[in-house]
Parts: sequence; structure tokens; C-alpha cells
Amino acid sequence: MDRKELLLTRLNEIGEVLAVKGDALLLLGLGSVGVETERLDEYSDLDFFVIVVPGSKDRFINQLDWLEDTYPLAYSFKNTKDGYKVMFEDGIYGEFAVFEERELKDIPYSGGRVVWKDSSFEIDNSDEPTMNFPELRSASIDYVVNEAITNVYVGLGRYARGEKLSAVRFIESHAMNGIISVMHLLEPEVDSYPDKFSNERRVETRFPIFAQRIGGMMQGYDKVPESALQMLDYLEEIYPINPKIANEIRELANKLI
Repeated sequence: MDRKELLLTRLNEIGEVLAVKGDALLLLGLGSVGVETERLDEYSDLDFFVIVVPGSKDRFINQLDWLEDTYPLAYSFKNTKDGYKVMFEDGIYGEFAVFEERELKDIPYSGGRVVWKDSSFEIDNSDEPTMNFPELRSASIDYVVNEAITNVYVGLGRYARGEKLSAVRFIESHAMNGIISVMHLLEPEVDSYPDKFSNERRVETRFPIFAQRIGGMMQGYDKVPESALQMLDYLEEIYPINPKIANEIRELANKLI
């Protein structure tokens, strides 16, 4: 059995156990075990919600026998008040949360697939989440580029003081995140399962032209000035950068190199 089959089988088995345990209403597969099973691969894991009857949530969170009855657990970590990160003895990793029916509308999620449901539980459009997803895309290249270029400048100053970690965050994280947020305005996007929670997911397949430049702009802890120069070059290609700040960045970066 390959990884894809194992993951889907494990999720189905969890549903079978829930069916006999009682007090469970619905098992929703999410992400690559949700409606996007086409992107399952050997590095995928389990991501799911369990919806339970009122008053039984604590029982499902505090007692993981319903998972142990599916397959022995090697590791479990309660990372939120609603759920866990777990690993089974055979190396299958998963993340899950448990909610009562009334909570489902207030939980943002995408790509939910019904793996199992109790015959008494009715699903309709009102069960769709009503919360807004985080805003990951920007409509203003002007704002993003100017924010990015100032992040690069400030980051180099941090690096010059010996604050290398802060410099990495400013240039290779903050500025890069900004660029990704307007990438849909700069390059045709390939349809490759964009993530509503994390814009960097699958950016290499969604924006293959930009992906060729990422490595140069993210050279790491000891090469922040080199990253800054590569990022400046890219920003100048996509937007008219103020020549004064561009010159200051180049001079400082080359001095640090």
C-alpha cells in the first residue's frame, strides 16, 4: 500500500471507529485528504475535523482511545484547546481538531470532504464557515514594494549591527512575504491548489518564473547582504524604485559583503 492509499485508508478507519464509539456526528477530511486528494504524495499527512454531539467534546479531546483503536499512537501533543498533533506507530502524522456542531460555522477551513457521518446528521449550506479567511493578497504593488524596499534597508542596518537573525526576518521573511502577496499581479498564476491560510504554499508551481529567483533572495543567515542585492534587483525590475534608497542599499550591502 503506497502512502496515498495508507492515508486515505487510515482516515476511513477513523471514521469506522467513530461510528461505533457513539457521540460523533461527522468526520471531515481537510487539505490533501479533503477535496484535493489529487495532490497527495509521499510527504502528505492527515488533517481532519471531528464534529461531536453537544457535551461530548471534552471526552474526545481528553481521551484519544478513538484514535488508539484505529492504530496505536507513538506521539501526541495538544497544541490547541480544540485538538492535537499526533503520529501513529507506523509514521503517519496528523493534525486534528474536535468541535461541537454549533462551533463549525465559526471555524475557517477549506476543502472539507465528508469521510463519514452519522445518519442523523444533516449537512446543508448553513454548515459552511462564516468567518473570513486571512487576507493574503494585496491589490497595491506601490504599497508592497515600498514596504519591501524599506524592510531591506532596515534589515541591512540590523545585519551591520550584528543582529543577523533580525536581518533575516526583515529581508527574507517580511519583504519576501510582501512580494508573494502581489505575485498574482506580476505573473500569470498556474492553478495549483492555492492555500487560503498560507500564501507561500506551492508558490514554486503556482509562479514558476518567480520561483527561479527565490533562491537568490533567500541565501540565509550568513548571506543576508547577498540576498538584499538580489531582492533589490528584482524589485527594480517590477517597479520604479527611488534611486537614493536603492543606492544606499547597494553601498551598504557591498560594504557588508
